[in-house]
Amino acid sequence: MYSELGISDKLVEMAKETEKKIEPVFKQIEEVCEYNSLKVLKAFQENNISDMHFNQTTGYGYGDIGRDTCEKVFANIFKSEDCIVRGQFISGTHALTVALFAFLRPGDIMLSITGKPYDTLDEVIGIVDNPSSLKSYGIDFEKIDLVNDDFDYEKIEERLKKGKVKLIEIQRSKGYSTRKSVDLEKLEKVINHIRNIDKDVIIMIDNCYCEFVDKKEPIEIGADVIVGSLIKNLGGGIAPNGAYISGRADLVNLAAERLTAPGEGKEVGPSLGITKLFLQGLFMAPSVVASSLKTAVFASKILEDFGYEVEPRYNDKRADIVQTIAFRDKDKLIKYCQGIQMGSPIDSNSIPEPWDMPGYTDQVIMAAGAFTQGSSIELSCDGPIRDPYIAYMQGGLTYEYGKIGVLKAIQNMGV
Repeated sequence: MYSELGISDKLVEMAKETEKKIEPVFKQIEEVCEYNSLKVLKAFQENNISDMHFNQTTGYGYGDIGRDTCEKVFANIFKSEDCIVRGQFISGTHALTVALFAFLRPGDIMLSITGKPYDTLDEVIGIVDNPSSLKSYGIDFEKIDLVNDDFDYEKIEERLKKGKVKLIEIQRSKGYSTRKSVDLEKLEKVINHIRNIDKDVIIMIDNCYCEFVDKKEPIEIGADVIVGSLIKNLGGGIAPNGAYISGRADLVNLAAERLTAPGEGKEVGPSLGITKLFLQGLFMAPSVVASSLKTAVFASKILEDFGYEVEPRYNDKRADIVQTIAFRDKDKLIKYCQGIQMGSPIDSNSIPEPWDMPGYTDQVIMAAGAFTQGSSIELSCDGPIRDPYIAYMQGGLTYEYGKIGVLKAIQNMGV
């Protein structure tokens, strides 16, 4: 069957050897998966999820018991006071935008302590001029870069003691940067450091790509609010769209009133029949995240053995599902992404090419033969066309499909 997909016997044998080497790492992933599965099941049972919660509402969505109970399930899992989970969120970027505009007012200062946020927030913040940006409303942005993949505690303390910072944003996943993603240990340490200086500043975590990678989530270690997408980890490959904002009740309420309207907040917003898919995706999420992590570990090890720079290495502690491969060659980056597309179930006959995408300053190549357009929990790979030509790979609904996709991508490079 591998040969029928154009994958050589030599590469298949190498894959078998790779799997022997990474077996102990897989055991660790399975342990976390089991823990998070228990956590999800407990949240479903505590909220008495039943068939009636799958009914849809239309129009205003008043009294949508399924929608409201679904949000309680998410809040239970996150250990948060409240949560808004809606299909009206178009993406993780949209949810982050809603949160920032909800929490900040003219004259406020937003401080990122993980450097410049992900490219799609450039125009939201005003790093790139846009008449609808935070900057256009008189909201200032400042950043403090990481130092050797850790927080710059000295600069953070110095800046906070000057006052006036309303919100601190921490992006856990690396985005399109070359830094490491932020694990929970580092996150807890910096949150405690911030709280010793300023007890009132809002600590907001961009949690995209990170859910269920570990046994805890950021609310449990002191964050005020977290934001993420449902076409990434928590959607389990089943949710067709949507995102969440979870944390302090007052902050969730502000976000809800920005998403809908002041005075209406979470009380409106029809489910349109999506609640079952949200809950089913969440139920599958621990297993799907585990499959994504296994796919990333496999890719890391086999590509390192081929001589490429990978991050994280196969046995490193992971903070998210993202695996980077530095090809330092434009053509190899393109070929690898095209190979991922060839190994996909949807649009496998399409050949992705770099192009100018909304929200990005560089051309980007994106491979995602996914059932849900743009889904990052299904096997996908993308990267900006800029030196050092890094591929950012994530996803894999099952490990088996993920492995096949990786092998197809390696084969396509002519390795």
